[in-house]
Amino acid sequence: MIKITPGILLAEDDLEWQPIRAQGAGGQNVNKVSSALHLRFDIPASSLPESVKQRLLGMRDQRISREGILVIKAQRFRTREKNRADAIERLQQLIVAASRVQKTRKQTRPTRAARQRRMEDKSKRGQIKRLRRSLDD
Repeated sequence: MIKITPGILLAEDDLEWQPIRAQGAGGQNVNKVSSALHLRFDIPASSLPESVKQRLLGMRDQRISREGILVIKAQRFRTREKNRADAIERLQQLIVAASRVQKTRKQTRPTRAARQRRMEDKSKRGQIKRLRRSLDD
């Protein structure tokens, strides 16, 4: 089990790992060793709470397919173990972001004094603009 937050645990069975060859620098070794990983996470079939699943699926993230499968490509490090830890950490960050519920905005009104100050500022600004005009108008 992977601990995401104190209330959210993720089963290891929900994660599917696929080794791939890393891109970029590394010499000939990069052609022989598959140290990079694809982490595939099926959101609808996962053990996450339903509300978190819905927020994850609602995210506009290019890594999430239409079927709801999240693919994280980890190739930052040269070892598979470090790339695995990196992919899990990135998945955790994504799930934590989806688990936060945004507060609903309460509509407020400006105070009477604030409205009065605004009107005074507008009239001062208008006065300045009137004084800038030429006398011919």
